[in-house]
Amino acid sequence: MTDTRLHEKLAARQFFVVPGVQDMIAAVMADRVGFDILYGSGYWLTASAYGLPDAGIVTYTQMLDRMATIRRTSKAALIADADTGFGGLLNVHHTVKGYEAAGISAIQIEDQEFPKKCGHTPFKRLIPIEDMVAKIRVAVEARESMLIIARSDARQSEGMDGLLRRLEAYAKAGADIIFPEALTSEEEMRTACAAFEKPVMANMANGGLTPVLKADVLRDVGYAFAIYPSLTSLAAAAAMESALVRLRDHGDGEPAEVTLFDFRTFSELIGFQEVWDFERAWAR
Repeated sequence: MTDTRLHEKLAARQFFVVPGVQDMIAAVMADRVGFDILYGSGYWLTASAYGLPDAGIVTYTQMLDRMATIRRTSKAALIADADTGFGGLLNVHHTVKGYEAAGISAIQIEDQEFPKKCGHTPFKRLIPIEDMVAKIRVAVEARESMLIIARSDARQSEGMDGLLRRLEAYAKAGADIIFPEALTSEEEMRTACAAFEKPVMANMANGGLTPVLKADVLRDVGYAFAIYPSLTSLAAAAAMESALVRLRDHGDGEPAEVTLFDFRTFSELIGFQEVWDFERAWAR
């Protein structure tokens, strides 16, 4: 059964923020902080699990496994990146069924050619509007209650007019949430949000093409919510680099310059408390 918390938040029409998670450590930390909706980023899950770029290399089966593991590990509802639906119309149908069976609350499908590229990198190529419309219709037909997010990467190749024309067609095809990717200014964001009655989501990708605005500004712009796919990954990478440099240069395994999370607390977060309880009950 699909988790309904995302549906409820959207119905309340109150702006909210959604952190991206690249692995299960990030998922349990987001739980600890109190987030009840997470974003499973294709870019960062691919980088974390397989050491590969987000260029359509990872398969449906591999990504479904990562998303299902997040859903199992975390208490939060999950919005899941599904690239292009991993192929043609039959692939889209299969992807929607598989993601919903894994308990995903919303699935994101984009209008790039397969294999796709990260939305904030060059050499993106788009499929015709009518092909993406068919994908949205297939996704809507295949789902039971999971929300369908239609993303367009047309801003860089077709401009704002082309982007809005595409997203209007996707909305009419039944998409529940509209995702204009890689906008380059606050003015473009306002234009996109004003164009649709359906919820519009923002992608606050650190280092990407879109300026990262504060939540109160995004709310005023008109977004329903914003995802932050790279925040935990880039923060973790920076902290790891600092710790490793101290270890390399000074042999320091507890560097004062780097904050280390408490080991006992993390062991409990990852599930060791249940193991210890079991051992107390059954160990001989």
